[in-house]
Amino acid sequence: MSQQTISQRKLLGVAGLGWMFDAMDVGMLSFIIAALQKDWNLSAEQMGWIGSVNSIGMAVGALLFGLLADRIGRKNVFIITLLLFSVGSGLSALTTTLAAFLVLRFLIGMGLGGELPVASTLVSESVPARERGKVVVLLESFWAFGWLLSAFISYFIIPTYGWQMALLLATIPALYALYLRWGLPDSPRFTSAHKEKTVWDNIVKVWSSSYRKETFMLWVLWFCVVFSYYGMFLWLPSVMVMKGFSLIKSFEYVLIMTLAQLPGYFSAAWLVERAGRKFVLITYLIGTAASAYFFGNADSLALLMASGILLSFFNLGAWGALYAYTPELYPTSIRGTGAGMAAAFGRIGGVLGPLFVGYFVGNGLTVTTIFAIFCVSIFVGVIAVWALGKETKQRELA
Repeated sequence: MSQQTISQRKLLGVAGLGWMFDAMDVGMLSFIIAALQKDWNLSAEQMGWIGSVNSIGMAVGALLFGLLADRIGRKNVFIITLLLFSVGSGLSALTTTLAAFLVLRFLIGMGLGGELPVASTLVSESVPARERGKVVVLLESFWAFGWLLSAFISYFIIPTYGWQMALLLATIPALYALYLRWGLPDSPRFTSAHKEKTVWDNIVKVWSSSYRKETFMLWVLWFCVVFSYYGMFLWLPSVMVMKGFSLIKSFEYVLIMTLAQLPGYFSAAWLVERAGRKFVLITYLIGTAASAYFFGNADSLALLMASGILLSFFNLGAWGALYAYTPELYPTSIRGTGAGMAAAFGRIGGVLGPLFVGYFVGNGLTVTTIFAIFCVSIFVGVIAVWALGKETKQRELA
């Protein structure tokens, strides 16, 4: 085995572990919110704010750390975001008030939001063109393992040892971040690339005539994908209860859904280098929309489970392709800025999606209608990729 393959695997493992811990935290949040509601007697509105503050933090983090990645390097930002996330998680285990918890959730969100686009940028710049898409989609697959870990911790730790212990377990990445400082080289492309003079120059270049079409397409795509993902997936257990399927415990359901994510990622990783980024994005997003439609209309347990599994399979495969595609549309000097700004705009959708569902449910809209709205949102993303996207399969990065 060549040295390059070993270092590539190590890079994937190091970046992937960070991704896994991030997913573990996001996955545990819904269980922690439920535990906090009992401990602190929270209202539905206060519970909603915990999720929203997390998403707002992710939007700010994606923008801020995307800009920083083009100034101080991918590796440095990768370490800073992990430390911010880790310290925030540890401190939030010690809080006794909602206000302090919300402030820390915002900081944790900043770390999460900043790390994801920067990690995919670092990996895509460090891998040969022929394997770049596959490796970035495999990096995204660590998200599913993090969700599995969160379901495991939430089931076995929170009921017995409390939500504080679960959050302390999420601080493990702090030790890992220190290891990163010694073990990971920065992107070779970044260290040798021409740098723009100021952060503002980076932002202007992202929206210049050379990249305007790509930027507009990515912002629409990210918004539609994040809006529909958080709108649908954060409400899935509640939607099942609304449909009268209380026999399925949310833990078991989350576990089945999460297992379906893995073949979604792996099939997308295989296809992305053969059929291309546009093909995978368009196909898997159409699959997501169709699954969402059938899930919204399901009136039997068999159809609900089948469409729910397919929804998970296609949606997370599309996420993998999105993370592979985004950094490839910009040159090295503005790659962090371009990817971070697109992710930040998308995270606004992550704030609005769950809020819209709550508003629609409160105003008496049916589950069928709500999921139809998400179908339309996903198809807008499909049209954007089809009409404005360019294929980047196996193309050398600028």
